Amino acid sequence: MVTTPVTSITFEEYLTYDHGNDFHYELVDGKLELMNPPTIEHFLIVDFLDTALKAEIKRCNSTWLCFRESGVRTGRNKSRLTDLCVVTLEQARELLNASAVFESPPLLIVEVVSPESVKRDYRHKRSEYAALEVPEYWIVDPIEAKISVLLLEDGFYEETIFIASEQIGSRAFPELAIPAAHFVNAVDQVFTAGNLSQGS
Repeated sequence: MVTTPVTSITFEEYLTYDHGNDFHYELVDGKLELMNPPTIEHFLIVDFLDTALKAEIKRCNSTWLCFRESGVRTGRNKSRLTDLCVVTLEQARELLNASAVFESPPLLIVEVVSPESVKRDYRHKRSEYAALEVPEYWIVDPIEAKISVLLLEDGFYEETIFIASEQIGSRAFPELAIPAAHFVNAVDQVFTAGNLSQGS
């Protein structure tokens, strides 16, 4: 059984804390919350989306950057780890030689749902990212085979759900076109990225 080595910690301490293992932790109200190691499906979906977003950033000649597993401060003693986040070059420069925990809102955050993260991704992170004023938040759910795109409107998220036959709509990436190798639309490709039996 893995136990966290401290019972209470501040955000500033979290930035430099060495927990002495290879596990990842989020900071939730001053407590370290262990993140379970992702599944291979999770890794593949994140990798697929990371590649697609970086390709679109490059195509647009944008200075935006896409990072995996960076942190985002969402409260006084609260910091979340994102599966993917897109930030400006200026935001990245501010943390060039510091812990990669953004205190200003990323342009886009993507979370891939796992069985143990359903409540965290749909409820806790949704409210925290809205309070931080993250303009766009994707919840990629391979369990339900859907992608929820949440756009911030007057402090609250307006949600659009995309399923198998639909093209993802994004405010941050309005012309996003994920390459259609064996599949017709973006949503199918995202979830098929997590399936090693896709074949030719």
